[in-house]
Amino acid sequence: MTPPTHPPRLLDRYREEMVVRHYAKRTVQSYVGWVRRYLRFHQLRHPREMGQEEINAFLTHLAVKEKLAASSQNQALAALLFLYRTVLGGDVGSLEGVVRAHRPRRLPVVLSEDEVRRVLGHL
Repeated sequence: MTPPTHPPRLLDRYREEMVVRHYAKRTVQSYVGWVRRYLRFHQLRHPREMGQEEINAFLTHLAVKEKLAASSQNQALAALLFLYRTVLGGDVGSLEGVVRAHRPRRLPVVLSEDEVRRVLGHL
């Protein structure tokens, strides 16, 4: 008698979908980590019970409370979009109203001649 087979768990399905699509091993690890954090943030509720409001709350929390870098917040968003669109086969709708992390301002690498004169004038 064969033991009853259970459907694969959510994170196992998620991992499988990424491997089938030839995502890099490190990307798979990172995305699975973001999905875990998302599920823990919402007290382990199943993603089918959640939607755009919960995604917005999570991404806003990352930017405001955890002061995450913009690139990390974008990666978290990509991981959640993959979950909803590919694994669960649904659409999350509009993700408006998310507080986005700010990219740091870039300082100029080279000073103009006038700027160099002013700097040297202050020395």
